Amino acid sequence: MAIRLIDRRQLRQTPWKNGAGLTLELAIAPATAGLDNFEWRISSAQVAGSGDFSCFAGIDRSLALLAGAGLRLQRTQVEPLLVTTQAPVVAFAGEQTIHAELLDGPITDLNIMTRRTDWTHRLQQLHLLGRQRLNSTADVLFIYCHSGGPLHCNLSSGEQYPLMPGQGLLLEDQANLPALELQASQYVSAYLAWLNRVTSWPQTQAPH
Repeated sequence: MAIRLIDRRQLRQTPWKNGAGLTLELAIAPATAGLDNFEWRISSAQVAGSGDFSCFAGIDRSLALLAGAGLRLQRTQVEPLLVTTQAPVVAFAGEQTIHAELLDGPITDLNIMTRRTDWTHRLQQLHLLGRQRLNSTADVLFIYCHSGGPLHCNLSSGEQYPLMPGQGLLLEDQANLPALELQASQYVSAYLAWLNRVTSWPQTQAPH
């Protein structure tokens, strides 16, 4: 199993596929992949103005709000999606034609993308004060500390990883990831992403 600590302050920025902005690439598979041939990708972007989303055919996307008031995602002949502090996570197909409108000033987002033929994913917000055991059968598990903290990730093997805001923990390369405990002595807002190969079984389990 590979374990990687990710700090957004140490990451390189890459252009959006449509060239309209810049993105921090938190993780990508394969490691040498580009925007046209990745299996999955985790990134964060600042959106400073309204505009069209890049087209990612065959990709499933989830978007979470990290900072700002939110976005309205206008979709052709479909109800718009709202990304706000009250509803911070949305999911949609990457090939959809989407025009994003800022609700009240710039925002920062967290973006999970998986190639539909090979991977599935789920993104969830977690509020924590105290302890919570997290069992996962995901092929890849991503834990991101959004605010508060520190968020302590304690693996059953005894390894401990404290996360501060802007830091994440990526666990991959093993179908049955070890059970871990999340611990916070101060209030934490975090995001959890489970990524599974399409052929994987059993599917991921939510925290309990």
